[in-house]
Amino acid sequence: MAFGGFDQQTGGGHTVAEINMIPLIDVMLVLLVIFMITAPMMTHAVKIDLPKANSQAQQPTPSEPVNLSIDADGQLFWNREAVSREQLQQKLALLGSEPDPAELHIRADRDAAYHFVAEALADAASAGVSRIGFVSEPEPM
Repeated sequence: MAFGGFDQQTGGGHTVAEINMIPLIDVMLVLLVIFMITAPMMTHAVKIDLPKANSQAQQPTPSEPVNLSIDADGQLFWNREAVSREQLQQKLALLGSEPDPAELHIRADRDAAYHFVAEALADAASAGVSRIGFVSEPEPM
């Protein structure tokens, strides 16, 4: 379909200032077909019998977390009570054997060597304690 040319010498050609609507109609027909196919799929719903919420039910109270502190010298503190590593292993074994154990919060001094923290984590893992959190102080502004 040649409506005009770039040849300036013929002078007989003129440009057509109309928009070619054929590609636009093709795109609209394709979109129409896509929407006709996908619209019935969007209205299809799966019937599920959901349980009813009961706000009167007693919510379990969360247990108080256990604080394990490690100072710069590697001294261990179980809820602010100084303990040895053997006592820590026994307390962690008791904590790990509970059906719903409390969370273990580890507070380590900034200057504490990492191997003290790693030993405490290894003891907790071997005792079966899986809920462990690290406590840190925010930077002052």
